[in-house]
Parts: sequence; structure tokens; C-alpha cells
Amino acid sequence: MLKQVVSGLDEVPEGIVKDYRRRGRVVSSQKLVRSEIMEYLEDILSSRPTFICIDALDEYPDIHRVELLNLLNQILEMAAGTRLFLTGRPQIQSEVEEHLAERAASRSITAAKKDIITFLRAKLKEDTMPEAINKGLEDEIIPKIPETVSEM
Repeated sequence: MLKQVVSGLDEVPEGIVKDYRRRGRVVSSQKLVRSEIMEYLEDILSSRPTFICIDALDEYPDIHRVELLNLLNQILEMAAGTRLFLTGRPQIQSEVEEHLAERAASRSITAAKKDIITFLRAKLKEDTMPEAINKGLEDEIIPKIPETVSEM
């Protein structure tokens, strides 16, 4: 996350530059500790409005998701101008609300069956191996996929 935040800046903060030089330009082979990362993020995020977007949070390993949510909560506490946009399947909504408390506003969004079918047909037209699926198989599976997706 720090790497992405820094890459979006016009100029790298002086503190990060000094630390990079102090480490002898081998930062990529040395792991930063969480406290250093949080200091850098606080320095950057507290001085400008920032949006952090994380897609498919439900696909993040369960064992580390709580740690990530706690980290995001810390970021929100130290940088009032930071906003989060998280996406994930409905089963993690309560987990997000629990860890981000009043800082989270949830919205349920469900894909329309016709939109899923339109997407699937467009993807099949782009297929580099169109001979792998015939019209009969396509007609058989296309209606089943939206039902499966909506159950997830």
C-alpha cells in the first residue's frame, strides 16, 4: 500500500528519501517494519485527501483480513482526509463493520442477470479459442452462470 501511495505523489517525501539513502539504497531487499510503514503513511496521508480502494476484500486470506482491517482503521484514525472504498461479497460485511465501526457505510449491490449474460457473451466473442465451445454448450451454460453468481 505504501508503494502505491508513494507512486501517486508528484514528489517523494523527504523523510522517505532520507531513509532510503540511510539504508544504502537497498530498501527493496530490506523489509520495513509496520511502525515505519505507518509513519510514512501518516506523513503522506495526513497532508492530503486520499482514497484507498481495495477490490475483492473477501478474497484476501481470512487469517490476514482482520489485520488488514485493523490497519485500515488505524489509517482512518490518523488521517481524517482518507476515505476507503472496499468491495467484497456480502459474507464479509459484518466483519468490515465490526472492525471499521462507525467509519463504514455499507451498500449492497447485486448484478442483474441480463448484465451477467451480456458480459459472458462479450467475453466469449473475445475468446482466442472459439472452437473450444460450441453454440449448444454456450446456450446450456450461459443461463446457469448468473444463477451461480447470484448465490455467492
